[in-house]
Amino acid sequence: MRLGIFSVMLAAAVMAIGLFFPWMKTIGILGLCYGLASLGVALPARAGQVSFGHAMFACVAAYTVAFTAKAFPQLDGVMLIVLSVSMATLFAALLGLFMVRYRGIFFGMLNLAVSMVIVALLGKLYALTGGSDGIRVDRPTIFGLVTERSEFETILLGFTLVVSLGCGWFYQRFIHSASGEALSGLKTNETRLEYLGLSAHKVLWVGYVISGFFLSLAGAVFALAQGLVTPDMGSWMRSGEFVFIMILGGINHALGAFVGAGIFELVKLAASAYMAGVWQLLLGVTLLVVIVVAPEGIIGALEKRKSHKQGDPA
Repeated sequence: MRLGIFSVMLAAAVMAIGLFFPWMKTIGILGLCYGLASLGVALPARAGQVSFGHAMFACVAAYTVAFTAKAFPQLDGVMLIVLSVSMATLFAALLGLFMVRYRGIFFGMLNLAVSMVIVALLGKLYALTGGSDGIRVDRPTIFGLVTERSEFETILLGFTLVVSLGCGWFYQRFIHSASGEALSGLKTNETRLEYLGLSAHKVLWVGYVISGFFLSLAGAVFALAQGLVTPDMGSWMRSGEFVFIMILGGINHALGAFVGAGIFELVKLAASAYMAGVWQLLLGVTLLVVIVVAPEGIIGALEKRKSHKQGDPA
């Protein structure tokens, strides 16, 4: 079964679970947000650049939703998402002009440093941001409809599923395009790209901007689903969770980000319910097992196994 078809079937299953078990709708939306964010972190990782501060783009988008909703309470939820994603993606494009000049640990730590500055400012500017208490986001209309909480979550879940499928499709098209192959080429031989007449900075910048776009979508939807925006959304721990999910699912296919996010949410939910004191330990053990058994992630391991089977003689 092709992974694309499986992705559509998985999306339909998530929607069905949300309809039959209403309490799962918020969990499904937040899980998809984590998947989108992990998808964004995966793009620089394909170039060998792991960021420990990419949650800042989700945070910028979420606070843009909060500020805009507060200033224009009549604005539709979809318009809030569009405006906040545009603002956060523009921020990623401007910041990327500086970040793409660095590689390796410098790339990761510089992103972390900027995110820490943003989180610190959001926490200190209490009069504007509400400090660590954050800003409440009142439920807006969505597609022009005034809805109750349950209806709002149903529509938002469907919207997020469609957006996730679209972003997954775009991710696949991008990584197999000339720009995507060039991005992967940065990991193996950056000098060769320069000899071919390609700008390594431009190649990485394009990937960085698309990455910021995915994170921005995750942050905007997260803000509407949760109804509260706090500085913790941009913390280094949140960025670490995105990297965790990326490693768990793998970066060879877009589905890996969402499978990793689903496993992450389920393990965290079960562990917090039955092993509240050591749920981080369980997540750590899960990651260690995946790294040892499937270093390319769960989806990477499945694809590798499938290719081996197809290569076996009859």
